[in-house]
Amino acid sequence: MNLIELIIDDNEELQGVEAISVVESPAIESDFVALKAEEVKLAEVSKEKRILMGAVLIPEKPIYRKSGDTEYYIYFSKDTVVKASQLFLKKGNQSNSTLEHQKAIEGLTVVESWIVEDLTKDKSALYNLSVPVGTWMASIKVDNDEIWNDFVKTGKVKGFSLEGYFADKLESKKELSKELTEEEKLIEQIKEVLLKYELESYNDYPDAVSNNAKRGIELNEKNNNKCATQVGKVRAQQLANKEPISLETIERMYSYLSRAKEYYNENDTEACGTISYLLWGGESALGWSERKLKQLK
Repeated sequence: MNLIELIIDDNEELQGVEAISVVESPAIESDFVALKAEEVKLAEVSKEKRILMGAVLIPEKPIYRKSGDTEYYIYFSKDTVVKASQLFLKKGNQSNSTLEHQKAIEGLTVVESWIVEDLTKDKSALYNLSVPVGTWMASIKVDNDEIWNDFVKTGKVKGFSLEGYFADKLESKKELSKELTEEEKLIEQIKEVLLKYELESYNDYPDAVSNNAKRGIELNEKNNNKCATQVGKVRAQQLANKEPISLETIERMYSYLSRAKEYYNENDTEACGTISYLLWGGESALGWSERKLKQLK
């Protein structure tokens, strides 16, 4: 699967991060913390500060994407993360915010923006946010009562996700040429329009899904790991670890579990049909994936 580095082309004025969205499942898999005055141990406190702190962009982290039938990963270098953070402020985008990449919202303002330079001395460590060196961090002041009360305090949003335009490195370095290679043709298709990112993934599936996957892994190990494809084994590890999964994965999950249900027999724990079904999250995953697809579509 291709791994594509995204960059900011200095010759393109429109590139960079346009807005920061507050979302339930950030693709960079790093939640923010909602800062209250009590947490910074002020002497006298009467009300919340309403500040969210979290990672906006983590360098070198592969992020799964799909364009049509083409699957690939994107990532950002440390230099690009720095450039994106600086351009965001230079262009005056501090108050550009959305909810789940769908609705523009008012009353959210970036009041702090920095790059992590030291894991132990950085402010993020004070709030137990484990992020690598080079991460773009931000603190956002929330003056929108609806967002704070209905989404932040209820836990409906858990992190930041960027919105913006980038070029890919291969495309930007390509000479005006003769014949394109197959890889360049693929990039051309992906990059017909500069990619706008709404980096979405989901890990709100029930604990029963994770427990079924763990059970499937355990049974398969007892069976010398002879059951399931490599895809099924990898999927089980994702679910067992409660990792976020993409919309495309949810669709595949529902499709497989719907077809494979007839081969599941809870009384036959050595049967590959039973083990494979559990590896994909079992009955709980079938119900959740069906509900999730209806919700999203």
